[in-house]
Amino acid sequence: MSQPSTSPRTGGVVATLALAGVTAAVMQTLVTPLLPELPRILDTSPSNAAWVITATLLVAGCCVPIIGRLGDMLGKRRMLLACSVPLMAGSVVCALSSSVVPMIVGRGLQGVGMGMIPLGIALLRDVVPAERLSSSIALVSASMGIGGGIGLPVAAAVAQYSSWRALFWGSAVLAALVAVMIYLLVPQAPPTAKGQRFDFVGAVGLAVGLVSLLLAVSKGADWGWSSTTTLTLFALAAVTLIAWGFFEWRTREPLVDLRTTARPRVLLTNLASILIGFGMYASMLVVPQLLQYPEATGFGLGQSMLAAGLWMLPGGLMMMVVSPLGGMLTNARGPKTTLISGALVLATGYLASLLLAGTAVGLMAALMIMNSGVALAYGAMPALIMSAVPVGETAAANGFNALMRSLGTSVGAAVVGVVLAQMTTTAGGHTFTSESGFRTALIIGCVLALASAAIAALIPHTHTAAPAPQQALPGGPGAGTDTAPGAGTDAGPLRSADVGPGDASTGADNDRVRSGS
Repeated sequence: MSQPSTSPRTGGVVATLALAGVTAAVMQTLVTPLLPELPRILDTSPSNAAWVITATLLVAGCCVPIIGRLGDMLGKRRMLLACSVPLMAGSVVCALSSSVVPMIVGRGLQGVGMGMIPLGIALLRDVVPAERLSSSIALVSASMGIGGGIGLPVAAAVAQYSSWRALFWGSAVLAALVAVMIYLLVPQAPPTAKGQRFDFVGAVGLAVGLVSLLLAVSKGADWGWSSTTTLTLFALAAVTLIAWGFFEWRTREPLVDLRTTARPRVLLTNLASILIGFGMYASMLVVPQLLQYPEATGFGLGQSMLAAGLWMLPGGLMMMVVSPLGGMLTNARGPKTTLISGALVLATGYLASLLLAGTAVGLMAALMIMNSGVALAYGAMPALIMSAVPVGETAAANGFNALMRSLGTSVGAAVVGVVLAQMTTTAGGHTFTSESGFRTALIIGCVLALASAAIAALIPHTHTAAPAPQQALPGGPGAGTDTAPGAGTDAGPLRSADVGPGDASTGADNDRVRSGS
């Protein structure tokens, strides 16, 4: 595949894919301001209303890796357009809902569209010139956090001053806009795994295993961690995922190539992704509650939902500011350095939150630091993944990495939820999470951010191999060498030059890809 040429359309492509990521993130945070009102709105119990959140999580967890693989096989632009359909349809269904079942169905459809982000990141490798690839990947990857940071205060304002249905009608319009922009501005790159067989057995096995695991993690606190239902789901997840792993290892064209995933560069990046996801979500659970808890508790700041969202808004905007800087750091020092830096900045933000939690300004500053670290880390992860996988697995590998981040946020929500529920205090006849409970959650986030930095430090460097026996690629010095597909060494910039045709294969052929092994 030849080097992508610089084009005036490149800015439009990056803007479109970033907007797609922001849209997906907004859909996730859309119902947060509505959570206290959902039982009344939908005429149901609080436990049933919680499925409005859980449904999106479960469907996204199952669909993201599958959509990534289909993107490699059928074309990433085609699958981006396909993902926009359930985003629009799910928003419309939610806007028209008056009971819990259609609302859950609509939220599930929105979960299908979450595959847009790994697809968009993988597409950048095919269509963006080398000099803009690192910064483009960083921006699109950070768009999930940007959308969450911006979407929360906007959703709170709309919910407070308008009809809750306007939130979903607005998201439907936004999804339609993204679809039009993809159709008009994003070019179609040739499928990198065209003609390969789709692994239906692997898809079903992964879906069953992930649904069991994510359901047990997300609902275990409500059902009881030692309840028969929770323990059965954990057992089913363990058995199914182990069997799935054996099947995928022996399959010639698997849904997820575990040989590639087991490479130290990919494996350690995914492990760090889980901890970064945990660290990011811990702050998103703790900071809003500290801002909104009554001042009578002695540590709460008594802010309204809208005011709390506005205090958190600069944190989301910092991700937009920092992500291009992360791309520059990746170009200068490599994605490994960027990931380590992001984890350390995240840990610094948690330390700052422990010191500055007494004021809204202090929490805002701490969250800005934490989100800066998340932006650096999230921008580096896809670069590390793409530097170690064949071209034909780019979208699938990014989808699996996105799944690892989601797993981290799910586990983070469960662990932090248990901490906040167990460490309580009573005041005025009401039970609240104690100040020590919030501080414990922040300390856990800090420790895990430091652990992710330690794991990232173990990621092996890429090694520049001898030139491949193929025609030199245009694009300047170094193009056409058999370095890791899509990347240079860890001391230099991420590159969009691809390796030879054999790298698009899977299974045993992957052993011929020399980078990242």
